[in-house]
Amino acid sequence: MKIRKFAGIDVGSNAIRLLINNVIEFPDHRETQFKKSALIRVPVRLGQDVFTGGAISDHNVARILDTMKAFRYLMKVHGVEKYMGCATSAMREAANGEDVAERIKKEAEILIEIIDGKKEAAIIASTDLHQVIEQDKNYLYVDVGGGSTEFTIFSGGKIVTSRSFKIGTVRLLNEMVSESYWKGIEQWIREKTKAYPKISIIGSGGNINKLFKMSGRKPGTPLSYIYLNAQYQFLQELSFDERISELGLNPDRADVIIPATRIYLNACKWSGARKIFVPKIGLSDGIVKLLYNLELGERRLV
Repeated sequence: MKIRKFAGIDVGSNAIRLLINNVIEFPDHRETQFKKSALIRVPVRLGQDVFTGGAISDHNVARILDTMKAFRYLMKVHGVEKYMGCATSAMREAANGEDVAERIKKEAEILIEIIDGKKEAAIIASTDLHQVIEQDKNYLYVDVGGGSTEFTIFSGGKIVTSRSFKIGTVRLLNEMVSESYWKGIEQWIREKTKAYPKISIIGSGGNINKLFKMSGRKPGTPLSYIYLNAQYQFLQELSFDERISELGLNPDRADVIIPATRIYLNACKWSGARKIFVPKIGLSDGIVKLLYNLELGERRLV
């Protein structure tokens, strides 16, 4: 048995994450295992800058650089042998996104690739979704971020279609999503899911993970549409301060959890789904899996 360490960096619109995984390889034909060794989340809300002002502020550029320098040292002490960093909606829309990525490379010695929504959806799809997806069932995978939401339809265990929309929690907080844009998302979901009866939602992202944890359900047990809708009403009745003091939410979670829940509820309503599975996977998980699979492919070619 060989234990290796791979890492994934996710530069999102609401936070920056570093996931370090133990990758356990077996000498026999058993499947390689991926076990979380460490997960660090830093609440640098890039989307607030970019979606309202068009660029990342000097203040947040400094915070990103400090975060990346810390990540580099953390990967070193953990013994990470390979990593991959990806930036999503906020960085790709920022007027200074490429310049910031170049500064990260020079000053923190970390490479960050700014990816589009299609690649983001593909990376997420490379995670261990096969452990959740049943071959004879249909699913709408919904990954809600701060700046964008990725929708992917699975049927027969395979991807049928996917689409990234510029709707996310930070955009909604800043009232930057028009009713006509909501209508476009509704039309896409209704049209693409109408051929798949009894579809279920697979939810991804920090907010749905938190909602699942708050529910007290056992892993693998789905949330119901009725439960999620009740939670949505309950959260709206509480003030921002009450969500922190009474529910124990972090300040950078206490505001975005409401718009995130709204997206999941609409996805359920427009697709006809009544169950939401929450496997607790995201972009950083997909990055690690992709990185390992790429290396595996290179080894097979040698």
